[in-house]
Amino acid sequence: LSFRVLAISSNTIPSICIELQLHGRSRLQRYSRSANWDYITEVGCSQSSEFNNIPLIGNGDIFSYSDYEEKILKNVEKCGEDGGVNNLIPCAMLGRGALIKPWLPTEIKERRDWDISATERLDMLKDFTKFGLEQWGSDQQGVNRTRRFLLEWLSFLHRYVPVGMLEVVPQQMNQRPPNDLCGRSDLETIMLSKNCADWIKLSEMLLGKVPDDFQFEPKHKANSYK
Repeated sequence: LSFRVLAISSNTIPSICIELQLHGRSRLQRYSRSANWDYITEVGCSQSSEFNNIPLIGNGDIFSYSDYEEKILKNVEKCGEDGGVNNLIPCAMLGRGALIKPWLPTEIKERRDWDISATERLDMLKDFTKFGLEQWGSDQQGVNRTRRFLLEWLSFLHRYVPVGMLEVVPQQMNQRPPNDLCGRSDLETIMLSKNCADWIKLSEMLLGKVPDDFQFEPKHKANSYK
């Protein structure tokens, strides 16, 4: 849906629809600006009477439980203030936030900023590689494929700054770690690295040494490894 859609009506959705998910930014805008939650709320309050209630799930820049409460819960209340249509529901669609912080749903559920340790995060990577090898096999082809998916994920995971290192909590979605940031342990430091070669080192801790001819370039055009 583009920013020109200001109401849910028969002109904008199919005749059979269980729910709608709306991302509050345009395709051309990409991530250069924050998601427009005022727009999402406006759409949630504007469903045509032609339809039964169609739940609307908002999406955009949810990166902490306080983001969830500020962007979703408050707007759900705002949408129903005048007793009119209110299709915006207290449910979040998570994208980048869950890639950078896969424990984000736990933070939202428990209403806390989790200062998760580097060891706990490494355990998540271990589970990820285990599932990858179960899916694609433990031969060289399966290892290579698991490694590439792991590296793509690490290209997001490194953007997380541990809660205990932040001057202001919570971290914002577009707030990236400064260069050469040192963590509270060697493992945490390498997890903060923007250098693809360090992501390779992490993968080698879990999947063994990369082949001599191994090359990797993240899909979102960060630095590469050759």
